[in-house]
Amino acid sequence: MNFVSLKSYAKINLSLRVLKKLKKIHKIETLICFINLYDEIHIKQSDHKKHEVIFNGEFSKKIPKKNTVTKLLEILDNKKLLKNKKYLIKIKKNIPQKSGLGGGSINASTILNYLIKINQFNVNLKQKYQICKKIGSDVLFGLDIKTSLLNSKNKLIKSNKKFRSNLILIKPKFGCSTKEIYRDIKFYSKSNFQNINKNSLKISNLIRLQNDLEPIAFKQYPILINIKKKLLKLPGIKFARMTGSGSTLIGFFNNKKDALSGLRKMKKTYNNYWCILSKTI
Repeated sequence: MNFVSLKSYAKINLSLRVLKKLKKIHKIETLICFINLYDEIHIKQSDHKKHEVIFNGEFSKKIPKKNTVTKLLEILDNKKLLKNKKYLIKIKKNIPQKSGLGGGSINASTILNYLIKINQFNVNLKQKYQICKKIGSDVLFGLDIKTSLLNSKNKLIKSNKKFRSNLILIKPKFGCSTKEIYRDIKFYSKSNFQNINKNSLKISNLIRLQNDLEPIAFKQYPILINIKKKLLKLPGIKFARMTGSGSTLIGFFNNKKDALSGLRKMKKTYNNYWCILSKTI
């Protein structure tokens, strides 16, 4: 049986508001979209008695044996949805770990979508969400590669509206711990919006939004604020923002030429950091 190839796209947070603390987690409101950076997944049914998940590529080091993909397979086995079938999965990691880009989470949702399709699981959307939430909070975003809003009522809203932007992504050699960032939250925000409308994705609206986790990450890792300041000085930039809990910072440009020029400057200043050109999809 031949491998089937899947693309597992990175997500970025256009805004992230922390609304309050619940018993075990924080309640957030976040607006996200996807970009043309992706992990490459190759999957096929196996004759082995156990699933095999193999990571390779630039960012494959130190991925724990128990990860989002193995958790997904364990859940599906326990629910007997795979009908005792086993799979060999190879994942080329092009998305850095601990970057705020949702690499591992979207790996799980991409594979879940594929396994549902080929095995014709009898699961509804609510059951899909329940599976995703058992793995991680970002997993459900990858069930549909569309602009998404998780609003203050914990409702996930998908939209066909697209935000078009050329991007510079830059990440230092360290990653941010989501657990540590959220642990230091002292203040909470009010909701920005409940739905995605025609104004939600306008640059003028996005500029005034923010990521509530930035001040905490910047305090823990001062180099991040220096990177953001450098980004904001680039010609043609519209705004800059950290995605998720970091440590990736993103510069947003209308013009690809400006983004490419900015990329050269950032690489010259931070020549030992991961720094790439990308765009929203």
